[in-house]
Amino acid sequence: MTQLLTAPPPTTAVSVPRRFLPVLPVVALVAMMALPVSGGGDGGGGTVADAVSGLVVLFCAIRLVRDRRRPLSRTAAVVLALPVVGIALAAAGAASPGAGITGLVRYLQIFVLVPAAVMLLIRDRRDARLVAWSLIGLALWQGAIGVHQYATGTGASYMGEEIRAVGTFGAADVMGMATVVSFGVVCSLGLALGAGPGRQRTVAALCSLALLLPLALSFSRGAWIATAVTCGAQLALAGMRRAVKVFAVVAAASVILVGGLGVGTAMLQERISSITQVADAPDQSVTDRYTMWAAAVDMWRDQPLTGVGLKGFPDHRDGHASLALSSGSDTEGAGAGFKRQPLLSPHNMYLLILSEQGLLGLLALAGSWLALLVCGLRRLFRARRQAPHGLDCALVACGLLTWQLVDFAYADIGGPSTALTAVLFGLGAWWALASEEAGER
Repeated sequence: MTQLLTAPPPTTAVSVPRRFLPVLPVVALVAMMALPVSGGGDGGGGTVADAVSGLVVLFCAIRLVRDRRRPLSRTAAVVLALPVVGIALAAAGAASPGAGITGLVRYLQIFVLVPAAVMLLIRDRRDARLVAWSLIGLALWQGAIGVHQYATGTGASYMGEEIRAVGTFGAADVMGMATVVSFGVVCSLGLALGAGPGRQRTVAALCSLALLLPLALSFSRGAWIATAVTCGAQLALAGMRRAVKVFAVVAAASVILVGGLGVGTAMLQERISSITQVADAPDQSVTDRYTMWAAAVDMWRDQPLTGVGLKGFPDHRDGHASLALSSGSDTEGAGAGFKRQPLLSPHNMYLLILSEQGLLGLLALAGSWLALLVCGLRRLFRARRQAPHGLDCALVACGLLTWQLVDFAYADIGGPSTALTAVLFGLGAWWALASEEAGER
């Protein structure tokens, strides 16, 4: 009778989901990216992921009210709320109230509200690892679709052939799959370099290697550069001895994929070589990008402190761009017909903020991001000395922040995959700004 009364409750499938209940909305937001994008993925309206991100914020608010606890520390509140200053000023200076409100809501969603909610819903390292594995799972799914598109000629159009891997994002968002797969590479490498169980590190390393193929077939130069820089930084932070070993394995895998199997050899070589062709016969996409960069800088010179207002870049583009700018980019394939896509942003997040929000907005937003990275790196070094079991979470969080800040030099927000940017900043904020006890559990 005593044994029956003192027997512990069963830890079956009922208790495990309850343990992860607070972070499940974040995982659901990541899972939404696996669904096919409706409307061609042109980013012209809200997506299912945007709606779910709103529910994540609402869920977090309800939990805070129910638990009656202080939501953020003073430091976290300052860092996360810093972008609001520049965003509000730029919204007030928008060409129309509608544009100002739309831009204000979008920026607050991606850089303030959803990151804060994700940070609060991740309670410890187990939650953070679950979010990281969900990103890896999404990357494997999208990557598998992308490889199939390349093999069967059903991808987006690239150099006259429908072979570009875009996953479920469609030809209008060719960066979507590349971004997701890059996140998977960064997360899996961070978990592989940590001090977790040997089986977990082995599986993570295999996932990282497997994702290199769809990343290559995305033909996304910006994603390649950001991933290479980030993975190099992760390896250096984890220790040089391990970095040499991993580099040897990655180099061998690359030789086998490209040299041995001939996976897109000629096109990959041409795409890689085009990265350095800035002044010497660049292709039209490079010319358009640098022309829009120059236009963004010219807009900033007209309004140096507050910019031209949120959503103002398309309206002011033609008045500041040179004649070298084309009328748009051609998209086709992956189930969509031919379409001329207008160039509505400079494809550089820093210059987009500078042109629309001015120097005040850039200092506020970039200052918030830099503060997250600095705090995260400082905590990473402390974890490497004192609590090595948290190194994997540190490498994942700091790696994702590094990837995004590097990629922002070649891309900006927009498209269905943008909601993942908010998850990324939320995970980085959890590691950088959460209480020490949360990072140690």
